[in-house]
Order: sequence, then C-alpha cells, then structure tokens
Amino acid sequence: MTTSTRLAAWQARAAPATRDARDTLFMLAVIAWTVAPHLLRLSPWVGVISAGVLLWRALLAWRQAPLPGRWSLIAVLALAAGLTWWTERTLIGKDAGVTLLVVLMSLKTLELRARRDALVVFFLGFFLVLTQFLYSQSLWTALATGVAVWGWLTALTLAHMPAGRPRLRDAGGLAARAALFGTPVMVVLFVLFPRFGPLWAMPGDGASSGLSDHLRLGDVAELANDERIALRVRFDGPAPLPQALYFRGPVLSRYDGEQWRTAWGWPQVRTPPLGSAPAIELRGAPLAYEMTLEAMRVPWLPLLEFTPGRPTASAPLNGLLAAPDDSSQWRLRAPLGERIRLQARAWPQAQRGAELGLAEQRELVELPQGHHPRTRAWATALRQQPRWREADAGALAGAVMQHIRGAGYSYTLAPGVYEGDAVDEFWLDRKAGFCEHFAAAFVVVMRAMDVPARIVTGYQGADAEPQDGYLVVRQSHAHAWAEYWQAGSGWQRADPTAAVAPDRIERSRQLPVPPGLMMSAIEAVSPDLRLQLRAWFEGLDNRWNQWVLGYGRSQQFDLLGKLGFDRPDWIALTRTLVLLLASVGLAGAVWAWWDARRQTPWQKLQAAIRRELGRLGLAAQAHEAPGALAQRVLAAHGDAAKALTASLLALQAQRYGAAGQGRIARGWAREFRRAAAGLRADLEAPKPAGVARAAGTPPR
Repeated sequence: MTTSTRLAAWQARAAPATRDARDTLFMLAVIAWTVAPHLLRLSPWVGVISAGVLLWRALLAWRQAPLPGRWSLIAVLALAAGLTWWTERTLIGKDAGVTLLVVLMSLKTLELRARRDALVVFFLGFFLVLTQFLYSQSLWTALATGVAVWGWLTALTLAHMPAGRPRLRDAGGLAARAALFGTPVMVVLFVLFPRFGPLWAMPGDGASSGLSDHLRLGDVAELANDERIALRVRFDGPAPLPQALYFRGPVLSRYDGEQWRTAWGWPQVRTPPLGSAPAIELRGAPLAYEMTLEAMRVPWLPLLEFTPGRPTASAPLNGLLAAPDDSSQWRLRAPLGERIRLQARAWPQAQRGAELGLAEQRELVELPQGHHPRTRAWATALRQQPRWREADAGALAGAVMQHIRGAGYSYTLAPGVYEGDAVDEFWLDRKAGFCEHFAAAFVVVMRAMDVPARIVTGYQGADAEPQDGYLVVRQSHAHAWAEYWQAGSGWQRADPTAAVAPDRIERSRQLPVPPGLMMSAIEAVSPDLRLQLRAWFEGLDNRWNQWVLGYGRSQQFDLLGKLGFDRPDWIALTRTLVLLLASVGLAGAVWAWWDARRQTPWQKLQAAIRRELGRLGLAAQAHEAPGALAQRVLAAHGDAAKALTASLLALQAQRYGAAGQGRIARGWAREFRRAAAGLRADLEAPKPAGVARAAGTPPR
C-alpha cells in the first residue's frame, strides 16, 4: 500500500460520521444507559448478550456496513429465550419479562431498516424506563430515569428533523423544553390523582434485614459493618435516651444446641397463632412515635418496646395481628416487601406476662442433652451457694450480670472461630464475643438454674445525630438481648452487653469497623467527611421518601383543606382534578391556535427575501429554494446582481448543504439586504448615453 493510499484510508477513518451514523450511535448510548440498571439485577448472560449486540451495532453504524440477516437475529433470540427459561424457569413474570425485554431491545437495533423500526425502538425504550420502577422508586432511580427519558425524547426529536444535520445540542434543548412544558400536568396528576390502596405504597428498594427466625453465634456480628438504614423514627416530644431504644423483633425460645429459633417459624407455618396477648399492665407515660420502616423481608415489625396497640400504617399490613402475640411480637402473615410509614404509641415501663403456665415454664427452661456441660455445671454450682439457693429470678440474673462485669469478658467483633462447644468455650475460656454470645450464654445459664429465659433480637440505639428530625437506625444496630421470667412481675429484660460494653447501649457507640481503601483515603483528608456525605445523601433520600413516595390520601385531603374546602373528600378531589385538567386543555388549545398562525424563523426569512426581490421586480414564490431564486436574479439582472446571487447561493448551502448543517450564519440577512439595496440603487441610477444595458435587461 502506497503512502497516498494509506493517507486516504486514514482520512476516511478520521472523517466525521454521517448523520445516520451519529444518530444511531447516540440512540445506542441511550439504550445502554436505560439498560444498565437492569443488568445489576439480572443474570450475567443478559449483560454479555446486550453489550455484545450493542457494540456490534455501533461498529456497523460507524463503518456504514449492512445489517445482519434475519436468521442471525432468530438464532440470538432463541438463545436468549433458552437462557431465560434456564435461569428463571419460566418465560412469564417480572424478571423473565424484563430479561426478554432487554434482549429484544438490543436485537431490535440490528433491524433498523425503516422509520417504523425506529418507532418500535422508541416505544420499547420508554417502556423499559417504566420497568425500572418495578424494582425501585428511590431518588437516584428517579434521577437516572429522568436522564433516560430526556435521551429518548432527544432521539425522537432527531427522528422528526430529517433535513440537514441538526446538532445534538439543539435536539436535546428542544426535548428538554418539551419535557418542561409537560411538567405542570405531571405535577397536577401526582398531587390530585386519587390513591387507591397499596398501588402507591412506598416500595422497597431491595432492602433486607439482619433479623431472622433463627440465630447462630456470629450471625449478628456479621451485620456490624452494614450501614444500610433499617428504619427511621421520630417522637412527639423529646427523644428517649439511647438505652431506652429497644426495637423488638423475633423472639427465639427454641434451642437445639446449635441454633435458636422462634416458637412459630416462618415459612414452615404460614399463619401465626392467634392466641390471646399476654397480660399487660401499662405503666408510666406513653411515647408517641412515627416510624418509616424499610422493606425488611421478614414477617415481623420491629416496633419500640412495648407497643401494645395496632399501629396506623401508610399501606395495608398483610395479616398483622390485632395485638402482639404471646411473645410480644408483632407478626405478619407474609414478609414485609415494601417501605411503610406508621404511627404508634409505646409504654417502655409496661409489665408483661405476669402469669406463665407450667407447660410454658418447662419449655422455656429446656436445654438439649449433652450440650454445654461445663456451663451448666457452673450455673448449678452458683445456684447451690447458700446466698442464691432460695433467691428469686431477679437476684439470680443480677448475680450473673455481676459475674460478667468482673470476670474479664470483652466485647469484640472478631472473637475468632469457636470450635466444639461454643457456649462453654465462650463462657469459661475465651470470654470474648459479640452481643449474641452474651445473650445466648446468659439464657443458657438462667435455664440451667430453672429460670425461664429466651433470646430477643431486634435493633438497639440509633445514630447520635438526627436527620430532618428522625433518628436513624441501621442494620449495624441489630442486637440480641435476653429476657427472663420472674413470678409475679412477668418478663424482665436483661442485656448482658450493657454489663461489659455500656457505651454500646447507653450511647449507641458501636465497635469501629476497619475502613476499606476508599474510606481510609477519605478519612485521611477529613475524619468527618464520610459521615457528613452519608448524612447528606440519606437526608435527601428521606425527604424523597416522606414528600414523594409517602404522599397519600391524607396529604391530598390536607391540601384540599388548605385550598378552602370545608369537607375534603373524594368528590372534591375529583372535581378539582377535572377542573384543572380542563383548564390545562383549554390553555393548550389556545396555544395551538396561536402556534398554527405564527411563523417560524425560516418562514420569516423567506418572507423577507420575497419582499426584497419584489422590489426588484421579481415575483418569488414560497416554494422556491434560494438556489432557484439566485438563478432567476442572475437571468434578470446579469453581472450587476453577482453580490445578491452569491448571497442566495450561500443561503442555499447553509440551509441544505452538509457543511452548513441547517444553520443560517449570523449576519446573513444584513448582507442580503445590503446586496439587494446595492442592486436596486444600481438599477435606479440614470445611465449615461451610449452605455450598454446589462445582459438580460429587457429593453424599454
């Protein structure tokens, strides 16, 4: 290959892409942006196929190569359908449907041969944007989908601008203005459109909980570095001290030597027992609170101890008991799969379960045979001491807590792997563990002394600094404590963690987790920067949850009351919505009538050209292009009209040529008027005798 040939090939590759190639590449970028969030949830093969197809199509567009045949597309589609069936075991449903939609969107780009194919891609793109909200409606999802909608509107705008080579910036600006014009209608519909049942309930964003119906030693410690938010709580009045913030979750009373389990496990039993609530004596002043609870994915509500009355929720709670069950748990028939906001009242000093049947007492002192022999022997020896032989449950619990304080126990996230009998090794040898180690060993010791006891899991404490008036409780606040039963007084809380690590309970001061590389770099710059950034982002998310996702019927009726309605109801809401929509429709009709009669800048420029040529004796028509007008001017006035002819030809190139890209140069109209005025002055000036007329000038 010669040097000139290589130079020509390089110039061909370096030349700017054609209009079709540029628009196609832009649309592929929009598709990639729209599909990307789904790839984080779907099987990895979906991302491989989608990325491969989009890159293939981009290469074809850049090289202006022909599209593949139909059999290639059918083969890829069959492969995708087979993989979908293999991973989802169905072709119907949310995940399977979104999987096929993503693959079909990618494959459709390989058959963009006609305008209708592009329209199908546009409609698929907008529908794919909507599917994002099947998984999440967070603020960040809304922002990402807003960018995707703008991208699709821009691509649609480019498809309706066939002339010239309009800039992406111009098409994007037009799309943004169109979206801005539709924003008031969207806001009106959001504010006034009736909410029906759980359709507008605040969705869960794939959240999960550390709470479970079973517990092994070490399970809670794994949540210590999980900073996801579990719930937010706000009190009507001063917030209680951190040591009073116990959010009660699953109660674990059955033990097999390895795991602690709830008395009624889920999903083994679908419907929780509807037995009578334990005897309750409410003491002290109640605490009224509002809680925003994330999607916990467990059939419990971790409410503040002790909440005896059914809470008022923003969405229907499936199968929620009318009162706490016999273990003071609030249970659901199905896991909580969406974010909810609820209001309730708690009595922290309430006395519960003053009476306990003999069968329940026997069940709550059982320990599996052959497990924890050394710890049981230690408990028996303690009980046989003269001072504790006749002591009640409260005194025995105090003795065990005193032992924990003075026997050299340590509270740690990394106690190491316990081999063999974990309780014996923890209680008597290593004496290092997390909250579940202390709670489990405490319950074993109490049961070995014939005191009914059980483990309670949930959340304890909250972040020190509130966000927008809400205390933030994280998954890292997951906690395990113990309860023992005392005759005549009922169930008493005992938290062994408070004995060995009082700062964890009294100040919600958690054990520090070793930061990663990124967090270490941020903390090196500013120790508080990470916490400040986290608080800022979570504050934004909370406002979004409260003001947008939490906007419901009560807020709608409150708004009608502020607008002057004496009795806000569905009828008033519907009338207001219809009136506003009718007003918007009327305003749109008036604007369309006015818009149909106004002239575009190009039409105005054409009218000015016709006026100037009319003064020169040329009757120009609206359909005539600038090049045709230039030929008529040259034929009529010859060389005297060179400047005016050149101006019209320049307009032709700017409007319709590839170099001009449809843009009219600034100052063209001024130059055109100057050329027309010069020609008119030349024609009107008296000619000396003997001077020949310009070529093409008709004789008088």
